[in-house]
Amino acid sequence: MTERSPRARRVPEGYESGPDAPVRAALHALARADGAATLVLVEGISDQIAVETAAQVRGLDLDAEGVVVVPVGGAHAVGRVLRTLAPGRPSAARAVRVVGLCDRREEGVVGRALEAAGLGAVRDRPDLERLGFFVCDEDLEDELVRAVGAHEALPLLAAEGDLRAFRSLQDQPAWRGRAADEQLRRFLGSGGSRKLRYARLLVVAAAERDRLPLPLVALLEAVG
Repeated sequence: MTERSPRARRVPEGYESGPDAPVRAALHALARADGAATLVLVEGISDQIAVETAAQVRGLDLDAEGVVVVPVGGAHAVGRVLRTLAPGRPSAARAVRVVGLCDRREEGVVGRALEAAGLGAVRDRPDLERLGFFVCDEDLEDELVRAVGAHEALPLLAAEGDLRAFRSLQDQPAWRGRAADEQLRRFLGSGGSRKLRYARLLVVAAAERDRLPLPLVALLEAVG
């Protein structure tokens, strides 16, 4: 097995990495919010990479559309970000359109934040979608792994020099015999910048198979 090259180990160019990366990424994105027509709120940097890559493969120029993707650092930060956009005046958050993605477990958290910002009542998932927020089953990474398929993702792992490490995880007692999709999700989340590197690769692979996850497609249609 060929050892990974330094290039394969790197986070995609233009994205933050390291222990304080979530804070730096959020601040950098919010600094670009002035004059934006639409802000896309996502939980983390891997989600930001996925959304921006999906826009690229679908021919959507986010910069030209005035769209800024903001990795807020978790669903519980959505309310804080909305208050940052309109300090002391929740209804003023309407000055910029706000849409986004959230995980299934965080629907209630995001809904309450949107209500507190004066963006509308949120009673259920259709209300969230009406406001431009789309829900991933588990999370976006899970959606992408299922869209591509764990077995079909093996060539990606091989190209990145990660196949041996993945096979090693599969052989661990705690993961032996588990569903391949579960094993792959665990593997992607357990290797430093691995989750960030594969966000782009999985989106491209899903797009090539015309299998982009529905929440991601709906989000792009909402901003496109």
